[in-house]
Amino acid sequence: MRKLILFLFVLSLATGSCTAQIFHKNPEKQLFGKSHINKKGPKVKEPRKVLKAKKKQEANDRKLKKDSEKSVKRSQKRTVDIQTPEVQARMKKNKKEVIIRDKDNKKKVKDGSKRAGKKYN
Repeated sequence: MRKLILFLFVLSLATGSCTAQIFHKNPEKQLFGKSHINKKGPKVKEPRKVLKAKKKQEANDRKLKKDSEKSVKRSQKRTVDIQTPEVQARMKKNKKEVIIRDKDNKKKVKDGSKRAGKKYN
């Protein structure tokens, strides 16, 4: 009888210590506290003149980019226009073939990356 009581007592102590464990998402944070490495510094606002100048510069960059794209399109169109009709037809055909070839290459790359992703999932 004493052995049975002693066995039950030891068994109850063992199960009590197992249920006392608390699991956290980041056990290192629980052990060492907050990390001081990732502290965010105070936010510093730039002066209004600086913000205004940056916006003006961005607008100017957008305008320059738009103008350069227009210029490139105009140049490409002129290049095609000065050719003979046979050469123009050949250029259009080549352009279509390049577009189709690029689509096929993109498709191959996408399919290959899918298979590689499945391999490691």
